[in-house]
Amino acid sequence: MSRPSAAEKRKTFRTLHDAGCFVIPNPWNVGSARYLQSLGFPALATTSSGYAHSQGYADGALSCEAVLAHFRDLAAATDVPLNADFEDGLADNLESLAENVTRCVATGVAGLSIEDSPNNAAMPLYPLDVAVARVKAARAAIDRAGGDIVFTARAEGFIRGVPDLDDVVRRLRAYKDAGADCLYAPGIKTGEQIAAVVRAVAPKPVNFLNSGAFGFTVGDLAAMGVRRISVGGSLARVAMHAFIGVATEIARDGKFDGFAGLISNADLNKFFSDDRKEGGSP
Repeated sequence: MSRPSAAEKRKTFRTLHDAGCFVIPNPWNVGSARYLQSLGFPALATTSSGYAHSQGYADGALSCEAVLAHFRDLAAATDVPLNADFEDGLADNLESLAENVTRCVATGVAGLSIEDSPNNAAMPLYPLDVAVARVKAARAAIDRAGGDIVFTARAEGFIRGVPDLDDVVRRLRAYKDAGADCLYAPGIKTGEQIAAVVRAVAPKPVNFLNSGAFGFTVGDLAAMGVRRISVGGSLARVAMHAFIGVATEIARDGKFDGFAGLISNADLNKFFSDDRKEGGSP
């Protein structure tokens, strides 16, 4: 069976945003991406924190070259659409932002997101006029590159120490008008906040970051009007949390109880062998 092209995956991804609600989980490497694909998720998204931590770096500390190579690897290894968490575009000026977005499109991703917070932590958020100019520059670069990429604009206030819902709503509306296809306010947690964001940018789709135990099911979020649900770095942290706990027990107590009930090496070998036979890798 032939594998879907980048154009086909992009068409599928855009269609997913037209109606309903879907979960787009966040793998941090090729193995986790292939396993998530096998569970039937219709699309995947990268996680900047999950990948950075797996490489021994803090979130936001990787080079643009490393990030783009990661996108390319995941897009090539999977048959479902991939959304790229492209942080702030890894650029602090409009020319470099446009260049990096063009390079991101060329990795084969089906969508990409841009944050309104500088990657250098010099300030929590770009001023609104600067942030809007950056959304417009990213939109123009995507349009020049072609390929029907789904462009998501993010209002980062709630996770950057500026939890002002009115400001987030104001920013998302401006990003919608500047050409974003999907809007995203990571860090909002309550039903009232979610409803306010959905209303503010309707009929554009909203991505909700369900990265904690907030008590919402997919059905709950769908009823609120959320179109897309991501989990950020949470799945990567699940893996790291288990690793740290078991390794600490060995180092501290000399016990290996944490190995009880693990999936076997043979089972993983079978999964990845079958996955490759089915065309799961190029």
